[in-house]
Parts: sequence; C-alpha cells; structure tokens
Amino acid sequence: MSRTARKVIQTPSPDPAPRRPKLYRETLWRRARSLAAETFFEGLAAAASLHPAANPKRSGVEVERDISYGPGHPTWRKLDIYRPVHRPGPWPIVFYVHGGAFHLLSKDTHWLMGLVFARFGYLVVNISYRLAPRHPYPAAIEDTCMAYAWMVKRAAELGGDPTRIAVAGESAGGNLITALTLATCQRRAEPWAQDVFDLGVAPRAALPFCAMLQVSAPERFSQRRPLPRWIDGMIRDASASYLHGYSPSPGPETELADPLRVLEEKVAGIPTERHFERPLPPFFAPVGTRDPLLDDTRRLEKALGALDVPVEARYYPGGIHAFHALVWDPSARRCWRDALAFLDRHMRPVAR
Repeated sequence: MSRTARKVIQTPSPDPAPRRPKLYRETLWRRARSLAAETFFEGLAAAASLHPAANPKRSGVEVERDISYGPGHPTWRKLDIYRPVHRPGPWPIVFYVHGGAFHLLSKDTHWLMGLVFARFGYLVVNISYRLAPRHPYPAAIEDTCMAYAWMVKRAAELGGDPTRIAVAGESAGGNLITALTLATCQRRAEPWAQDVFDLGVAPRAALPFCAMLQVSAPERFSQRRPLPRWIDGMIRDASASYLHGYSPSPGPETELADPLRVLEEKVAGIPTERHFERPLPPFFAPVGTRDPLLDDTRRLEKALGALDVPVEARYYPGGIHAFHALVWDPSARRCWRDALAFLDRHMRPVAR
C-alpha cells in the first residue's frame, strides 16, 4: 500500500454536520409563525386606523386609553374604555377580550371591536392581558378575571349599567370569556375565579366569536379533517404556548383552559363538587364554515343545548377564522347585525 493511501486511511473523517434537535427546530418555526402573524395583524390594524371612519369622534365615541386594572404588570394589565357619548347613559356594557392564540396581539390591535360596539350604544371595556409563553396558563384567565372585577366595582362610576353586562371575545378571547362566565356562575378553587364569583355579578350575555374552547389536545382538529400545515402549526402553537409547563392532554390542573370540557363533563354527569350556583347566560356563538376551529362551536352549541342554556350558534358560509373583523365583507356585516340584534334582545333594562 502506498504512503499516500496510508495517509488517506489514517486521516480521520470529518464529523457529520450537527443535527438540531426536533424541539429546537419546532421552536424556531413557532417563533417565525408568531412573528409573521403578529406583523401582519398589527400592520393591518394600524393601516385600518388611518381610515377616516376609524376616528371615534365621527361615531360619537369617546375613548379613554391605557387604564391600569391591576398591579405588577404595567405593560399588559391595561384597558381602554369606549363611551358612546352620542347616547344618554347609563350604558349597557360589553367587556371585550382580544384573540391572538394566547401569545399575540393586544387591545390596541382590536380597537375595531370596541368602536363597533360603542357606535351602537354600548360602553366597551377592551382589555389586554399577559401573553404566553412567557406568561402561560393561568395568567391570561387570571388577568381577565381581574379586569372583570375591576370593571364591575366601577361600572356606575364609568357610566355603565352594572345590571347589563355582556362579555365578548374572539378566538383565544372567546375561550377566556367563556371561562370567565363559568367562574361567575360556578364556585371554584382558583383564587382568581373565587374573586369574580364573590362579586355576585354574572354577565347577561356571552358572545364567543370563532372560539378555541379547548386548548388541550390540539391535534384533534387535523385528525377530524386535513388542515394546511401552517394552520395546524398555529393551532398547536397556541396550545403549546398557553399550556407551557403543563401536559398538552386534558387534566384537572388546566380545567379552565378548556371551558368546553367543563360544560361537556356536566352534560355527561361526571361527578364533581362544583355546581352551577347561578344560571349560565344566553350565548351567541358565530363562526365561519371555513374556520379550522369550527368544531369547537358545534360542540359548544350541543353542550349548552343539553344543559338548557339558550344558545344561538350561527354558521356563516365561506367565513374564515375571525372573518367578522373584515367589516367590508357581506358575511361579516351580517354577523355583526346578528350579534347586535342578540344583544338588543338580552340586554334590555331590567323592569323595576
């Protein structure tokens, strides 16, 4: 054997390129999807705010911004108040909680919802809350309960009617207002849930738009029907972010991350020490037929119906996720008309 050949044989082969762990790659993809979604929605909200019709004064609405509702987190525990000054008070109240898969967006990206409800005579309390994964469950629902308690205690001072409160939110916000509604009607062990129950003020109506009502087991959506990979990834991101540090499977420690599961277990008669001590309010649950979260609204309609809770689930043909935000679309306008008509029926003054 030649010296050259021996040299080649004796030279160690280079190490193969290092393989990044699967978890690391998934984290990078999650961050990329989050950044893309956040950039898109924040840009869309900012661009829409430049339209003349977005000026609250043109609609007879006054906005008070960045009011703190709790200590410890000055960036996120803030809310905006929209007052319909073109109508006499005290006004019925809509408590609004934004969506964004539990880890994106804020009240500032959801100014449109505050403006629409206020234009039609509602005092709107539009909140921000701590975002996952830096602040995983139960941070978002804890903040939602804290903001609700803040509002109830000051309703009259703000110009609202404390006997006429509705809660509304879309996507992740729909989850949070449904969990909040349960907490106002069911005595629970969580301190933040106890605080809202002890107020003795349950909402008169609940409006979860296109809501993700069970955060655990996100794979159920793609198992039922094929989803584009990026949509399936965003659904799984929402679950992984909000349940960061917890099991992705349903469990008692994350029960109010899955308010739909609470209702379905009640229907199934699963033994529990927690009962609904107050009746659940009527629900209006709109969703588009092309929304990947469609099944959760169907399950909600079935569970509430079995519990004899009034529920109007509306399915809008061709509507994508959060289609109601596209206010130029005829289906979105119809959804808003239906939502406002529902509120008009259930938020009338109490006879004295």
